[in-house]
Amino acid sequence: MTEQAGRNSSPKVRSMQRWQQVARRIRVPLGFLTASVYLIEVARQPPHPTAIAWSLALVLPGLALRAAASGTVKKNQELTVTGPYAYTRNPLYLGSTLIAGGFAAALLSWPVALLLAFGFAAIYIPVIASEERFLRATFPEFEGYYRSVPRFIPRLTPAKLPPELGSPAVSQPVTPTATGGFSIALYLRHREYNSALGAALLYLSLLYLRPVLETLVHRAW
Repeated sequence: MTEQAGRNSSPKVRSMQRWQQVARRIRVPLGFLTASVYLIEVARQPPHPTAIAWSLALVLPGLALRAAASGTVKKNQELTVTGPYAYTRNPLYLGSTLIAGGFAAALLSWPVALLLAFGFAAIYIPVIASEERFLRATFPEFEGYYRSVPRFIPRLTPAKLPPELGSPAVSQPVTPTATGGFSIALYLRHREYNSALGAALLYLSLLYLRPVLETLVHRAW
């Protein structure tokens, strides 16, 4: 953005831009801090099998939602309005929120839950605002989509989108003659399988990290 554009932008836009800069700076340190607190909590307390089992009610839908979104969205190429994007404008971030909430519940740790809540608010809110500005500037059809589909909490039924969303720049609803739905190639290109691998590793740490550490400490003594 040029200096002239910066001077002409509204206070709200300038405030959001500063927030985005802060979010970029704290994202990595906050991630390390959350991971450190998570590992400390895992090592400090015994596993909670019941809580871990119940956490799957959040983690599995979160993984499924992220997988469906990653196999549908064509980033920067079109305005995606099909699949999970017909229910919420940010299914990837909603999926991540469900996964994080599930692991916080599995650990039964308020420090981890608060850190995750703060981190998601600090990072995702400015990122979503930035992406919406990009989509609004890139796709004229975004305004109709914006009015029809909620930002985060999903609709119960897919949105009935306005006629202007029939543009070639917009993903088309799946019909017998148009099958622009989930693509395994897109899923693999976006490497969304890393989410499932990460979740599996976190569950292994919840179940086995503390016993392993106890064994190592016992042998050291």
